[in-house]
Amino acid sequence: MSTISMNSLKSSLLKLECHFTWTLLKQDVDLGHLEETVDDQIEFFVESNITNYNLLSYVCHLKGSNEEALRNLEKAEAAAQKDHPDEIDWRILVTWGNYAWIYYHMKRYEEAQTYINKVENSCKKLSNTAQWKTELPEIYAEQGWALLKFGRKYYERAKDCFETALKNEPDNPRFNAGYAIVMYRLEDFSLRQCEEVIPSLELLKRAVELNPKSTFIMALLALKLQDVKQVDEGERYIEEAMQITPDLPYVQRYAAKFYRRKGEVDKAQEILKKALAVTPKSAFLHHQLALCYKGKLYQLKNTTRYPPQDQVEEVIRLAIFHLKTAIAQKAKFFSAYMELANMYAQGRRYKEAEETFQKAFQINILFDNDKQEYYYHYGNFQCFHMKSESEAIRYYIEGLKIEKESYGRRRCRNALKKLLEKRIQRGLEDATDFGTLGLVHNLSGEKHEAIECYEKAIALCPNNEEYLSALCELRLSISS
Repeated sequence: MSTISMNSLKSSLLKLECHFTWTLLKQDVDLGHLEETVDDQIEFFVESNITNYNLLSYVCHLKGSNEEALRNLEKAEAAAQKDHPDEIDWRILVTWGNYAWIYYHMKRYEEAQTYINKVENSCKKLSNTAQWKTELPEIYAEQGWALLKFGRKYYERAKDCFETALKNEPDNPRFNAGYAIVMYRLEDFSLRQCEEVIPSLELLKRAVELNPKSTFIMALLALKLQDVKQVDEGERYIEEAMQITPDLPYVQRYAAKFYRRKGEVDKAQEILKKALAVTPKSAFLHHQLALCYKGKLYQLKNTTRYPPQDQVEEVIRLAIFHLKTAIAQKAKFFSAYMELANMYAQGRRYKEAEETFQKAFQINILFDNDKQEYYYHYGNFQCFHMKSESEAIRYYIEGLKIEKESYGRRRCRNALKKLLEKRIQRGLEDATDFGTLGLVHNLSGEKHEAIECYEKAIALCPNNEEYLSALCELRLSISS
């Protein structure tokens, strides 16, 4: 192709609305796990097959398999022809956009141009305004679903997409479902980060009203009701969802989570084992099963002073097996890494615990609150298993230094205060402990308590420049 026509082709490709122009980056997701998830959803959510085949084609491209990507686009086309023959002009725009991009990457430029022309002609038919960008709510929704699948970093953008789609079709059941799901997840993360929360409860209720057969949304609503202490109402939704779709793993996973949190661990395990028989590679299910075994471990340890060692070892072994399986399926599963490291520590397998903590911190998609959780758990490991209070203090402080408030940061602060106050009560009168406690109070915004601690530290170590400087700055900040 000539340079001019190649530039024209590239310019046209960038105007398309499809997965290739939605900035979905492969480093933000575990491609193998995403492929597995989408495959499962194609099997269990047939009504979403156009969307899922389109996404699967993009995942195949990212994995370097363009031929497989084309095969999935053919399946998306077939699903559109079968389910929406009268709406084919707009149902298939994203699919055609993906075709154009994949042919471009395969250097089959004429075929790429053919699909660009198809999109352009359809857009002209559908809209008298813009040549390329036709404001179709279905396209915004499809973008929203794709962003949702690419993880937490993309949730705000997904929320914006579903909101835009809903402006045009406020009663569309699928758009409301997508919006409720993303708001449920955002609410969960906002709570962990101690941020202002937009409640998802009413959005989930509306999504269920618009689509009473969507047992997946019903199960999420049940968990949200459990969160706000409306457990009986939540259980009614769980029971109804299980009655409508007793063998749907996506309902079973949330039903199991509901019963585990309710304290009915045996019932949760039973449901999870049934779900695993259908989707044996589900990282979510293996993680949930491990949490059940963790609950059983604490039950054993709390009910008797000397629990039977063989039972303790068996529960730890099973928890470790399921956590390792979850991580094998989803390599960036941070919370599973944390649970696995702690479980190794419970089993006194300290070398493996240390290695797992280090691997967890290497994950490239950690948010600040993940890092704070890491420092809290690693600090606990140093304190209670390695018996190193100084190392524990060092890691709790690292968590506290990340200034964004979160549940993890609070845990670091509380653990640090408790440990330092215990050391001081032992009567060791160590200037370092008072100085560190002063830093804790200062990082927590408790300036008067910080001044008191620094004064005690300086009384024990009068020439310490760090304490003198911190005390001077604090006094100036209070007087100014």
